[in-house]
Amino acid sequence: ADWFQKRFGVSLDHASEVSSTIGSKEAVFNFHEGIVNPGDYVIIPTPGYPPYTRGTLFAEGIPYYVPLLVENKFLIDLKSIPEEVCKKAKLMWINYPNSPSGATAPLSYLKEIVEFGKKYNIIIASDEAYSEIYFNEPPHSILEVTKEGVIVFNSLSKRSAMTCYRVGWVAGDRGIIDIFKKVKTNIDSGTATFIQDGAIAAYSNEIHVEKMRNEYRIKRDLLVNAFKKIKLQDCTPDAAIYLWQKVPQGMTSVDFAKKLLSPEIAIVTTPGAWISDKTENGLNPGEGYVRFALVPSVKNTREAARRIKKILRKIL
Repeated sequence: ADWFQKRFGVSLDHASEVSSTIGSKEAVFNFHEGIVNPGDYVIIPTPGYPPYTRGTLFAEGIPYYVPLLVENKFLIDLKSIPEEVCKKAKLMWINYPNSPSGATAPLSYLKEIVEFGKKYNIIIASDEAYSEIYFNEPPHSILEVTKEGVIVFNSLSKRSAMTCYRVGWVAGDRGIIDIFKKVKTNIDSGTATFIQDGAIAAYSNEIHVEKMRNEYRIKRDLLVNAFKKIKLQDCTPDAAIYLWQKVPQGMTSVDFAKKLLSPEIAIVTTPGAWISDKTENGLNPGEGYVRFALVPSVKNTREAARRIKKILRKIL
């Protein structure tokens, strides 16, 4: 709560508006059990984090996928969601900074999301796991707009690279947090206190976060410049730890991923089509993209960039 006040200027009551979690994944997945009834719609961005869908299905809800498209700056087009879906929806997921596009949401857009939720009585679940990995202005939290009808999910897996510690938190509307806690107490026994102590220490230090941001920026720029050098589209992300690269014209995402797996290049990526769900009209918004995770060392990323410029350009 103290860190959130310093970072976003929003005060939270630690007793009623915050709960620790065993990382974000279990929280995201299990949250649906307290909110979604059989037959309820859950509005989910595609591409998106798989537990949004898996949690919905486990709670016997119905996923409704909205595509994240470059022409909309990878923001959900609220006007494209059918009225009948809005009226039956119980929950909507948003994720900014976004995985995998790296897009960020302006505060004005988050206000639109809040108004949309109020209009249709839809709970807004904001996955903000990448809030501290950014390359320009610090991203906003939806809690800067309101707490009412909103819950935020965050984690130390990205901010402090504490993935294996399995520690995170949720915050927001105290009524929603109360429901979350009731679900959680029936599933696990809470986050180990010594791990929470480690998380407190991490939140007390911003130096390591700044260092990681700088390293991610270096790796991002190495790959972006390599692709620009071979005349591929500039897909520079504003935030997060991925590069959502548009593939060459005439190739599928799987085709391009296979090219990158050529022995002389040996770069492993994820085809965008594999991490995106099809919309109602059959669109797969991940087709035509591949996802690069900016997790190897700067040295290895520099070598990958060299291979892209010297070898990939010759076999495309």
